Amino acid sequence: MHTFQPYPIILLEMNPFTKIGKEWALVTAGNKQKCNTMTVSWGGLGVIWGKDVVYIFVRDSRYTKEFLDNGEFFSLSFFDNSYRKALAYCGANSGRDEDKWKQAGLTPAYRHSIPYPDEANLVMLCKKLAAVPIPEESFADETIMETWYKDKDMHTMYIGEIYEVMAR
Repeated sequence: MHTFQPYPIILLEMNPFTKIGKEWALVTAGNKQKCNTMTVSWGGLGVIWGKDVVYIFVRDSRYTKEFLDNGEFFSLSFFDNSYRKALAYCGANSGRDEDKWKQAGLTPAYRHSIPYPDEANLVMLCKKLAAVPIPEESFADETIMETWYKDKDMHTMYIGEIYEVMAR
């Protein structure tokens, strides 16, 4: 088990285009009895409704979506490059069918009963504020459906208030 320290959000110096879009992150949801994690590469950080937030996008078909929909909290975790294969594995395989944690070489840990991967370097504990389905008719750019949703497996945007940041 690694030791994490509280990290003031005001001191965060990260480029979300790099951290989320290129290096990826894991979103984890559930409880101590059952949880799942998956790779996210679409999302960001910002401010909405007077709160510091993360927003991520999860396809309807993903197993982790069930945990996000049924829970109040989730974590968003960032890793060093040595975990790239683990993140790729978590993005390509479902926890419905196997113990994805074990197969990826990751260990679930918990803070305030919120699961996160113990191997992460930076963890944001989040309270779900909104789950916004993105329907086909919402796209102003007609190429989005044909490029990203040929199979009609749409995304839901989850907005979570960041209420604690932990770093190693």
